[in-house]
Amino acid sequence: MKRIHSFLGFVLVVSVASGVFGSRMSSAEEPLKAGTILSRTDLATAKGMEAILVLRVLPPGVASGKHTQSGSEIVYIQEGSVTLEVQGKPPVKVNAGEAFHTSAGEVHNVKNESASAPAKALAFYIAKKGAKLEDLSVPAK
Repeated sequence: MKRIHSFLGFVLVVSVASGVFGSRMSSAEEPLKAGTILSRTDLATAKGMEAILVLRVLPPGVASGKHTQSGSEIVYIQEGSVTLEVQGKPPVKVNAGEAFHTSAGEVHNVKNESASAPAKALAFYIAKKGAKLEDLSVPAK
């Protein structure tokens, strides 16, 4: 009977650890697809385009991976800090209360260097009307 309880306890611990580790890995593997769309606004002066405001959370120790946008992006860091690496430029640390922008086609990477705290940001995009969240940022080739 003790063996069964020990075995069930072991299975429970492994299952919980796998669930926690698995959920962290999935969010860490796909940071460009993660986020919450807070607002979409049609742009009257740019037919077929809209402004999209997205809340992005970058977990501790995670990087976005090298990627580009098809249009302009403005990012305001709400909490934590990130390191912005733009191809051909030196890395820049961006702290809470600060912002950065990237241009269409500019290859860049955003890293959360913290080992314990997530970085939270508001990302503002100009994109084609109806664009999906995962289409706003595209991995660089």
